[in-house]
Amino acid sequence: MLFLNWFDLLATTPANAANYRFDSVAVKEPKFEIDGVFLPPESEGAGIVYFCEVQFQKDEQLYERLFGESFLYFYRNRSRYSDWQAVVIYPSRSIEQSDVYPYRALLNSNQVHRVCLDELGDIRALPLGIALMVLTTVEETQAPAEARYLLSRVEQEVAPEANRDIIELLTTIMAYKFTQLSRAEVESMLGITLEETRFYQEAKAEGLQQGLQQGLQQGRQAEACALIVRLLTRRLQQEMSEEMRSRLANLPLPILEDLSEALLDFVTGADLQAWLDLQQSER
Repeated sequence: MLFLNWFDLLATTPANAANYRFDSVAVKEPKFEIDGVFLPPESEGAGIVYFCEVQFQKDEQLYERLFGESFLYFYRNRSRYSDWQAVVIYPSRSIEQSDVYPYRALLNSNQVHRVCLDELGDIRALPLGIALMVLTTVEETQAPAEARYLLSRVEQEVAPEANRDIIELLTTIMAYKFTQLSRAEVESMLGITLEETRFYQEAKAEGLQQGLQQGLQQGRQAEACALIVRLLTRRLQQEMSEEMRSRLANLPLPILEDLSEALLDFVTGADLQAWLDLQQSER
C-alpha cells in the first residue's frame, strides 16, 4: 500500500495510520450566503477583502461555515484581492463554539480577529460606533441611561443631516432589548419623539401618514390598505408578496388602524407575520 508511505513525511504520524483508507472524493458546493463582506475600492487594484460575522447566539458550526464561505469566495475572486481577513464579533466569549481545535492555526493568526463586546471597556469611553454595538450587551437596568448618554453624543458629534440614521439604529437596538415595550414606549424612555425618527420623517415627507389617517377616518379601506403596504415596504425594506398584499386587503378597517400603529415596532417581515397571526387567533 504505497500511499501509506505518505504519513512518513509528517513529523507526527497517526497511531492508526495503517487503518486509513485512501479515496478520491468530490465535494459539492452548498449555497453560501455571507452575512457581511467589505470590498476594497476597485480603483486601487487588488486589495484586502474583509469578512465580518456578528454572532449573538451559540453556533457549534460557525467556523466551519465562516471559513468554508470565505475560502470559497476568495477562491472564486482570487484575481481581485491580494489577501483576506475575517472578523467575528461576539457579545461575550461564552457564545463562541465549543470545539475550536481544528481551526487553531487560523484563530491564532493575524488574519482572524475575535472581538468580544463585553471586553471592550467602559461604553462611555468608546468611539460612538463601537459604543452602539456594546449597547446591545448592556444589562436592561443600565441600558436606558447609557442609551440616553449616547443620544447626547450623537447630537454633539454627528452632523444633523446624518444623525437621524443613528437615532433610528439606537432606537431599534433598544426595541430589541425591551421587547415588552412598544416603539412609542421605547422612544419615551429615551426622551425622543416619533417625529425624530428617519422612518417617520420619510413617511411624512411623502404624505403617507397623513393619507393613511385620512383614509382610516373616512372609511376608505382600499386606500388605507394601499398606504399601509407602502409604509410596510419602507419600514421592512422589502416588497410585499402578492399573498401578503391579498391578506392585508381582506383586513377590516379597525384591524388596519391597529396595524398602522403596530408597524412602527416591526423590524422584519417575521414581525408582520407574527402580528397578523396573533390577530387571526384572537378573532
